Amino acid sequence: MVSGLINENPTVYERKERRVRTDSTNSDEFSVEPIDQLEIFDHIRDIRDPEHPYSLEQLKVLTEDSVEVDDLKSYVRVTFTPTVEHCSMATIIGLSVRVKLMRSLPPRYKIDIRVAPGSHATEAALNKQLNDKERVAAALENPNLVEMVDECLSPSFE
Repeated sequence: MVSGLINENPTVYERKERRVRTDSTNSDEFSVEPIDQLEIFDHIRDIRDPEHPYSLEQLKVLTEDSVEVDDLKSYVRVTFTPTVEHCSMATIIGLSVRVKLMRSLPPRYKIDIRVAPGSHATEAALNKQLNDKERVAAALENPNLVEMVDECLSPSFE
């Protein structure tokens, strides 16, 4: 564990049971189900917190309600809530969510990652940083940041 944690004893919540998505495709014709809130949440719910051995869902950094999807406009917004107002890992959390969605969604989707209003001391700066293509690209060229993101995205074996 990292020493000097910002939030040494976070509140940990129960995971929600995964819901089974029904596939309504007809075998006689090709149809593509629209991407919805539940599907996006299923992609990001198991991202691990950079400082704790818990998922972002368990810490309520992400909830199903924090995901907005407009499949027709190819738009996804995820709003996350850091556990403390001065979370030093908020950038890594947002970058991890962005990378997971970039790897999971078709490239036609515009991904918007936001910090919940009033949940972080530098909310405006974080929102700008997490949605600036050049800054994201530069961050993903930094081996240390990529290693941290990959660690957050690696599967847990609980």
